Amino acid sequence: MRLAVLADIHGNLPAFQAVLAELERIQPDFVVVNGDLINPIPFNGEVIDTIRATDWAVVRGNHEFYLLDFGTERAIPGSDDPVRWGSLHWLVRNVTAEQARFLAALPDERTLYFPGTQPIRMAHGVPGRNRVGFYQQMPAEKILLEIRNIPEHTLISAHTHVQVDRQLALSNSNDLQANPHGEDGHYLQNSGPEATGYWHLMNPGSVGLPLEKDTRAAFAVLESVPESVERGGWRVTHHRVEYDRRPALEAFFSSGLIDAGGPIATIFYWELVTAEPEIVDYYRWCRNNGYDADGDLTGAFAAYVQATGRDAYVRQHDPLHNRALTR
Repeated sequence: MRLAVLADIHGNLPAFQAVLAELERIQPDFVVVNGDLINPIPFNGEVIDTIRATDWAVVRGNHEFYLLDFGTERAIPGSDDPVRWGSLHWLVRNVTAEQARFLAALPDERTLYFPGTQPIRMAHGVPGRNRVGFYQQMPAEKILLEIRNIPEHTLISAHTHVQVDRQLALSNSNDLQANPHGEDGHYLQNSGPEATGYWHLMNPGSVGLPLEKDTRAAFAVLESVPESVERGGWRVTHHRVEYDRRPALEAFFSSGLIDAGGPIATIFYWELVTAEPEIVDYYRWCRNNGYDADGDLTGAFAAYVQATGRDAYVRQHDPLHNRALTR
């Protein structure tokens, strides 16, 4: 059994099409999509419609909720602000009611029981919290605190836009030699008898907006194997696919998103150019330098650009280098 795992497409149709072509070559037995089909790249409707035409297992991510919660009591506080949340306002205007209904009916997690294989739990973050994320070098103790009550041994997560393949073990015994997985196994005090076990945690990376300084579209394939080969019964192979980013970058301008979304849309554009965590870096800089990243977005972003010269760095790497990236 070979299972293709996609996540974090984020409206990037050219990247998605490149992955679809690779899946046609690989011919997996089944495909799953672990959330964030949409936003902030402008081909949201096309991505939704392509997935609607399949029989794949799909779950929602946090970006689906930005759309579905907008204008309700569940909406993100301040999301009525057209400056800070201009990209979301643009998204709401450009996703049809039928497409939104498809997203509304998706589950938030799935448990996969393929015949003759071990079960897999899939959630965009962890079950019940879609904004929890993991990294390859993240301390095992932090990961175990988040996943220790998940009964399935294999967990597919997403959200961080980086590829992860970790084996982790937890023991309620003080005997560290009881752990079969070396440095990734840890004893957590007061964890209780229910917290014993082991987990295989994976993240396929992002199809549409990878953040590992590698601009290629990322996905993964899980292959069922004996427990003696891989605990949990699934072996991960990570994939990356080259594609032409220029149509996706151009769409920021031709769709009107770069104007509607202001600085936040520009920063997402930067992420597509650099495959680096531009949003995180902007907020960290504002926090460290006393700027209100959201309340004075225009002023804070202008100060950030002036102080860091980040726009010049992005322009050097931009396939559409003749475009002005700040407005």
